[in-house]
Order: sequence, then C-alpha cells, then structure tokens
Amino acid sequence: MSQVPAANRTLEVLLLLARSASPIPARTIGSELEIPKSSLYHLLAAMQSKGFVTPITSISAGNSQNENGPSENALWGLGVSAFEVGSAYMRHEPLESRARPILVSLMKRVAGIAPLVGHLGILRGSDTYYLLKESTGGPITVVSEIGVRLPASLTASGRAMLSYLSAAQVRALFPSSDSFVNRTGEGPQNPSQLKDLLTKERKQGFSIESGLVTRGHSSVAAAVFDHLREPVAAINLVYRDGTIDDSNSQTLVDAVQDSARELTKRLGGRLPSGSKDKR
Repeated sequence: MSQVPAANRTLEVLLLLARSASPIPARTIGSELEIPKSSLYHLLAAMQSKGFVTPITSISAGNSQNENGPSENALWGLGVSAFEVGSAYMRHEPLESRARPILVSLMKRVAGIAPLVGHLGILRGSDTYYLLKESTGGPITVVSEIGVRLPASLTASGRAMLSYLSAAQVRALFPSSDSFVNRTGEGPQNPSQLKDLLTKERKQGFSIESGLVTRGHSSVAAAVFDHLREPVAAINLVYRDGTIDDSNSQTLVDAVQDSARELTKRLGGRLPSGSKDKR
C-alpha cells in the first residue's frame, strides 16, 4: 500500500467527497487527509482533468484560483466521471434484475389506459442510455429501444436524472450551446434554458417531454436514487399524443413516481431531502 501513495490519496479524496453532504474546501481536504498543500493542488488538478472532481465555487471572490492553483478555500465536489463510475456499478445485474419486475408491474398497472412503452434508463455522459423496455402492447413505435442513446437534455428520463445533479455536474455535461442537440426544433438549446427546466422539474418531482425526441410522442419519467441520494436511473412511460387525457396524465405521473420509489427502496437507496415519499 505504501508504494502507491498517489493512488491511495486519490481514493481517499473520492471517498471523503462521496461521504460529504456538500462540497468541501481544499484546505479541509488537506487537513483531514494530511496531504501537503502543494501535493493536494497537483492531485486535485489531475483529478479535475479526468472529471473526477470539480471546483464548485469559492468562499469569497478573493479566494478564486490563481497562477499557483486553487486557493485553500475553493470548494470541491465530485465530478461527472465519479458519478459515471457509481452508475456503472449500479448498471450491472442488481439494477436490471431488481428493476425488471417493477417495470413489468408498472405496465400491468397502466395497461388499460392506452398503448404505452416503459423503460429503465441511465446516464452515459450527456446521453440517456436505455437498459430495459416493456410494453402494454398496441400500436406504438419508439426510438428509445434497449441500447439506444439519446440526448439527456431532451428525454424525460435524462432530465429526471439531470435535475438531481449538482449545477457543476450539469455544466460539465452541457457547458455551452454547442453541447445541445436539436431533433425536432423544440427543447432547451443552451445552459440557461436547461437550468430553468431542471429547476422546475426537480421541484415537481418528475419530468415530461412532448415532441422533443419524436414528433407526436410524449413521455413522463421519475428518477431512481442510491444510498447517497444520487440519481442512478430513471423509469419512464412513452405514449402517442392524443391517447392520454388530463386525468390519465396524472395517473401516469403517479405510476412512474411510485415505481421509481419502489426501485429506490429495493436498491437500498434514499430519496433526496424534500421529496414526497408516499410509502
């Protein structure tokens, strides 16, 4: 162990940030882990370059980064790469095996409403990646098949997960207008528009998209969380426009939220603070 101090320190920083409820000042990281200031700055810079940590903000404007690196008071949190590693773990058999019966039950619950397709999706970078698919049957064709990747900013599943990431993580995934994909001429096309939409959807506890991925089709989704209250997946329902009225729309919202909560429970996860747990 003593022969790989840099690797040990990297893992210690990741574990410290993962266990923290909020970003940590660099000086606190150095103090708790007994890492010299000069070594810590090099370590954080290397981890930032690979996306494992990200500077969130600073305690004061005068404590921002300078030519010698980040200040002692700069706040640091986990980056997108750390999130992807956690998601990769959850993507393996436990996630899919525990999600499948829940998705099957969801489709049985909504089968009499309209032709519907349900998915389990995860984030892969700035895309939504679909792991599972179930259907009520009936005439509906969707592009969100198993193994397909779609822009997370456009899909209900993607935004359901994005809305619970930190602002810094979302900025890392969508840093500029060039990061956005336009499929149907609708949907957020810059970081500001995405931020406003995610704020609204986090507050309501679910995401809805209509015609952003495929014209004439809409979807509703809710996020699934791990033990750190981080979003690891989302469950959605897709339907053709005109087949769902206002009363049934709320039924679909309730159904995907209940299913997402159940999967969170089976994964040993915890809902984010402020979430309305109906269990």
